[in-house]
Amino acid sequence: MLEIRPNCEMCDRDLPPDATEARICSYECTFCADCVDNVLHNVCPNCAGGFVPRPIRPRQARRPGVSLTDQPPGTKRRSLKHRLEDITAFVAATRGIPPEDR
Repeated sequence: MLEIRPNCEMCDRDLPPDATEARICSYECTFCADCVDNVLHNVCPNCAGGFVPRPIRPRQARRPGVSLTDQPPGTKRRSLKHRLEDITAFVAATRGIPPEDR
């Protein structure tokens, strides 16, 4: 089950559970679409993976025990462990490689 992290790790923008602009990599690193498109260029600065839209967990349980009420989103805010200069260089060296070949 996804953690549903509450913020963009780069700009700290709030990304509530129903945010359609939330993006995740396969390790659940979470960023907003603006940072993914304009700063990271679809390169996760933590793992070099690509991003996909984060699924939206149902608010209402249409099956017993399966909803935001039953599995609430994460509350721990995350931030990058890398300096912007390092991220910029990492993205520049990686963005030309398709995610499936990284």
